[in-house]
Amino acid sequence: MYARILFGASAIFFGVVSLIWHDSDMWQRLLPLHAFGPIVAWCLVIAQIAGGIAMMLPRTARPASIVLGAIYGLYVLGAISSIIAAPAEPGGYINCFEQLAIVCGALAVYAASETDAARAIVFGRAARLGLGVCAVSFAWAQVVYLQYTASLVPAWIPPNPVFLTNLTTIAFALAALAMLINRQARLAMRLLAVMIVLFGVLVWVPQIAAHPAMLANWSEISENYLIAAAAWLVADLPSSVESNRV
Repeated sequence: MYARILFGASAIFFGVVSLIWHDSDMWQRLLPLHAFGPIVAWCLVIAQIAGGIAMMLPRTARPASIVLGAIYGLYVLGAISSIIAAPAEPGGYINCFEQLAIVCGALAVYAASETDAARAIVFGRAARLGLGVCAVSFAWAQVVYLQYTASLVPAWIPPNPVFLTNLTTIAFALAALAMLINRQARLAMRLLAVMIVLFGVLVWVPQIAAHPAMLANWSEISENYLIAAAAWLVADLPSSVESNRV
């Protein structure tokens, strides 16, 4: 329940930031899809906020998962368009898998409400494997942007930012391996969710405190908690992990 509430609240927050700031991550990711017009972009923002509200209510969580899954699926398509346009640019791949991780969270909510047991298992397994692939991307992104990532780590946390960046990169890689081979996958997903929550507290909250007018930081923290909630949702889904491998 708490993971679903966090997922919905983060979606609302991200939608509100997008309404306030037309240069936010959301609008940038829709640039490849602008052939559909700005009205569609506005509709997506409003639908995201409505979907986030519905996600927080048990009776409307299932349709909300469809709405949010479709919206973030469009962001994935936008990122794929960017990858095709500039295949050597790592940013497109990183954006793609960040959005895919959120789609996995929406899929987990849908699977949790699925009455057909066989289909619920299939959806849960897809969410786990998808999240595992995304965790591989997160580890790779920290390798590619090592210095930038280290610059975000507060200097007061011992022993030093580069060490902690390497440590969290290894943690992403190990979590990815556990999810993909389905060994201690649930534990890995829960630890992944905790780590990402701590990123929000230790990295983005100080960034917001230092630069409250920089709306990019508000966008980043909302996506941070969307991904954390997605990992938590998949971890809470019994059908995402075969019982004999937990």
